[in-house]
Amino acid sequence: MRPRFFHHEEQNFSLGAHVFPVEKYGRVRERLLAEGDTTDADWQPAPLATRAELGLVHTDAYLDDFLGARETARTAASELPISPAIVRGCVRMAGGTIAAARAALEDGLAVNVGGGFHHAFPDHAEGFCYLNDLAIALRVLLAEGRIARAAVIDLDVHQGNGTAKIFEDDARVFTFSMHQENLYPVKQRSDLDLGLADRIGDTRYLAALDAALPRVFERARPELVLYQAGADPYEQDRLGNLGLSKEALEARDRRVLDACALAAVPCAITFGGGYAADPADTTDIHVATCRAALAVAGRRE
Repeated sequence: MRPRFFHHEEQNFSLGAHVFPVEKYGRVRERLLAEGDTTDADWQPAPLATRAELGLVHTDAYLDDFLGARETARTAASELPISPAIVRGCVRMAGGTIAAARAALEDGLAVNVGGGFHHAFPDHAEGFCYLNDLAIALRVLLAEGRIARAAVIDLDVHQGNGTAKIFEDDARVFTFSMHQENLYPVKQRSDLDLGLADRIGDTRYLAALDAALPRVFERARPELVLYQAGADPYEQDRLGNLGLSKEALEARDRRVLDACALAAVPCAITFGGGYAADPADTTDIHVATCRAALAVAGRRE
């Protein structure tokens, strides 16, 4: 079946003059529709996550601050402004990841055109991330009994430190992060961490991924994979320095999605970061990820 794509116009909130290009979500949707990759039938609105769902990961005190759009010590570490519109957009993206995870279990593959806020901790925001939608989605599905084991494959340029911390003592969720080592954030312990050298480039990056993916599936034996397909390993990214081409990022996506298909493991994709000097490059990379999902789903059929 074709993957379902989740997005809502409330995700297109404004951060003002900020390095995070929120407009990428709407632009990816527009491109995929305008260029014929998808039709309206492929798209569903990202729902609002409920407070009960958010509370499976985040503390009541933190949610009181965040959902109340209050700038406090708990929310300020996001390095983002806060407003009711931003809060609602982030809650939509958490709902989108939950919905994409559920859809992946039904169809094999789904995409949240948003999400991937892997730096958020249970009791505070961090690094442009208010809600850890990856952890929320997995906790929801685990609580519902839909899955017993899962894996997070996080290929953002930054380590998924919040996700690693949340699941450090939870054997049901295997966390894999391949990231630039000499870079934000302060590292936590994933189940498998590969910290890469600066400017590693295409060939060595893909070789490292090829070596790691079998280890993830052997150790995790997942019933669902959440794939954090960050655009920020790109060579022109302003916040990372791994030096990858667009072609290598597309090859990365194909490797992950092919590995999931080979193992017959459903996969839900989130976007994560992307801060290219030209924002159009970030959009290009996310569009290519969506096209890789469509291609792999077509082969599954």
